[in-house]
Amino acid sequence: MTVKRVGIVGSGIMGSGIAETAAKTGHEVVLRSRRQETADAPVAGLEKSLAQQVEKGKLSDEDRQATLGRVTATSDLGELAECDLVLESIVEDLGAKRQVFNELDRICATGTILATNTSTLPVIELAMETGRPERVCGVHFFNPAPVMALVEIVRPLSASDDTIAEARAFAEACGKSPVEVKDQAGFIVNALLFPYLNNAVRLLENGVASRDDIDTAMKGGCGFPMGPFQLLDLVGLDTSLAILDALYDEQRDPNYAAVPLLRRMVTAELLGRKAGKGFYDYHR
Repeated sequence: MTVKRVGIVGSGIMGSGIAETAAKTGHEVVLRSRRQETADAPVAGLEKSLAQQVEKGKLSDEDRQATLGRVTATSDLGELAECDLVLESIVEDLGAKRQVFNELDRICATGTILATNTSTLPVIELAMETGRPERVCGVHFFNPAPVMALVEIVRPLSASDDTIAEARAFAEACGKSPVEVKDQAGFIVNALLFPYLNNAVRLLENGVASRDDIDTAMKGGCGFPMGPFQLLDLVGLDTSLAILDALYDEQRDPNYAAVPLLRRMVTAELLGRKAGKGFYDYHR
């Protein structure tokens, strides 16, 4: 089956970015949020983004109009019933995701692929919440979705070969480079990335070097576009802590045990860019 109509549950940064990516590559997109105003907001953001791309000569006005014409915003989960693939992209909370998958299983056609954009949580837990575990997989886009080339296709034990092949073909049709990974916490990227970020916080907590010197060292020594503290602030310290906790819960590897400083900063609501302050101060 070729994926032509895509449903997206969640209108945050990731959901909005995936909607833009899919619409620009010719897919019909139904973007669902719990309230109509929060569903409409990312469409307004998309209009602005596409207008800027036209101004810069990166997109024709004809393509801008065609892209916008492919996106429908709704608060009604029932609008996703006829989608070929529905991608859940809500908060990283297993209970909330289970509820969404239970509802989607009742609403969507039997052949619809139900996918999750989770970066860490076990996909099999969501698959077994449905009556179609063979049609459930992970399709993990990276932020910002319109720019980042990678998509992790996550295969839970229950997924059929056809489901994985169709999910991979969808990612490729979105212009992405998919990699396949088994259903294990953190998959590939986060399983490698977050021990690095955690250990950077450990170096800071132990007074080995300053925040600025650690960021400078990793940019200059490894060629990274940003240092670990800049990246933690971008991802969000609460999100980073949740990912580390999920990795540690599954692996019990001390390398995944969150450094106390990170946990205390989350308690203090120093969450990074979205809060205006994290390892860096963004109020200035």
